Amino acid sequence: MASQLRSVIPVWVIALAGAVVVGVLAASAALTWLPIVLAGCVLLTFAIQLALQRKEGLVTRMMASLGGALAILAVATAVLALAG
Repeated sequence: MASQLRSVIPVWVIALAGAVVVGVLAASAALTWLPIVLAGCVLLTFAIQLALQRKEGLVTRMMASLGGALAILAVATAVLALAG
């Protein structure tokens, strides 16, 4: 399980960092930029999983990476919508 988290956590960190950057720099256009952050997370997930070259658990790792990123960005969307 710990080896799977090593490929999942970076995507979550990038999603959180992207949400913070969007909140600070473009809060009024958050609904435009947060999907772009999610698209970057999808690309990062594919890159990380292709770099691992392991077939076992691929779907689980990708689901965890993208599910976590989606949850982080959904919370960020809610917070920015209520704040704006």
